[in-house]
Amino acid sequence: MRHLFASATLLLFCLTASASPPPSAFVRVRIVTSEGPIVVALEAGRAPKTTANFLAYVDDGRFDGTSIYRSARRKADPKFGFIQGGIGTDARRILPSPPLEPTDKTGIRHLSGAISMAHGSNPDSATGNFSIMVGDNPGLDAKPGSRGFAAFGHVVSGMDVVKRILGKSTCCGRDAMRGQMIQPPVKLIRVQRLDGTPRPTGLPKPWTLGLR
Repeated sequence: MRHLFASATLLLFCLTASASPPPSAFVRVRIVTSEGPIVVALEAGRAPKTTANFLAYVDDGRFDGTSIYRSARRKADPKFGFIQGGIGTDARRILPSPPLEPTDKTGIRHLSGAISMAHGSNPDSATGNFSIMVGDNPGLDAKPGSRGFAAFGHVVSGMDVVKRILGKSTCCGRDAMRGQMIQPPVKLIRVQRLDGTPRPTGLPKPWTLGLR
């Protein structure tokens, strides 16, 4: 009887463990903007390199004092699109780029509320700029001939803030960003992790020189 009870307990534990991801699979981060807070859950289990890159910027305070500077609204339906923010072109804050973790490898799609890393013409050039989807954006997923972008988490609270930012007045910009620059940009006041222990890189912070 004792052996049967132990077996049943072990089976129950296994079923419970398989039904939900381990705590370390998701890391929540609070993004405090001048329009309100946004909380995202990063998928450290399925997109570990992209998540680690984002958390390095968070733990170093590299996002603090930057902005959400872009609202890319769909022409056919402006209620949808994505917002983009982060360090912009501030080279003082840049960390080495991680290799792209494409959606066809991670299974994390650009659905509404997804957070994704921005990059230039080189898919492996993501640094400290990110986008948050409003509505599904499958065009950003990997497909034949394009590796797409790395989605690595999703919004768990604050989508009302994201939508409000998407509706901000825009102008200026060039190329793909023409007419999409938020005026004035939304401030990124503070970005902090809510789970786990911060792991600062220990690298210099030249953008803080001269600041109290």
